[in-house]
Amino acid sequence: MLEVRGLSKEYPAPAGPLRVLSEVDLTLKTGDSASIVGPSGSGKSTLLYILGALDPPTSGTVVLDGKNPYAFDDAGLATFRNLQVGFVFQDHHLLPQCTVLENVLIPTLLTRDADGAPLERARDLLDRVGLGPRMQHRPHQLSGGEKQRVAVARALMRRPKLVLCDEPTGNLDPQSAEEVASLLLALHQTQPTILVAVTHNLDLAQRFGLRYRLSNARLHLLP
Repeated sequence: MLEVRGLSKEYPAPAGPLRVLSEVDLTLKTGDSASIVGPSGSGKSTLLYILGALDPPTSGTVVLDGKNPYAFDDAGLATFRNLQVGFVFQDHHLLPQCTVLENVLIPTLLTRDADGAPLERARDLLDRVGLGPRMQHRPHQLSGGEKQRVAVARALMRRPKLVLCDEPTGNLDPQSAEEVASLLLALHQTQPTILVAVTHNLDLAQRFGLRYRLSNARLHLLP
């Protein structure tokens, strides 16, 4: 379960602290999928980075399965992110010198894989995202949609409890965007995760079980 209570975030500014999140509360359980929409600059990505233990809040708490990542030291925080959180960004962030298979295996380099079979896990994920025949290709040999499918497989590599997507289809053409969105939601149905995506794509947002809007620094549940 993900429990967020009283979450606020401020940044220093010449005219005084700039508050981008104010008293945000959010509770999601395993199996939930949630989309967050809102205007540019409303704090959607900031919220996602706080949930993913990339950026500490100014105040409030984030607890995932009973653990507050911001209570850990730097090493513990890195381990938490590696094992508990999967990220899919707007840009795939694949390493160009590595093969598709090697890119998916990157999250296993920090800590030992729980089931001791990372290679089999990576191959299985690539099969499931439709890239089994492309495992030895490098990113420059893939289309934009294929690169993002590799990023999805990489995000799921450690069986994270929380999967966070920041505009996962934002750089894709309509057909590739539809394919990646469908794949992401289909994979979510087969794994015990919490899936959260921020997006400007209202059609994509509607496909999630829970829908929120972030505006005026506050998070609102949509009908």
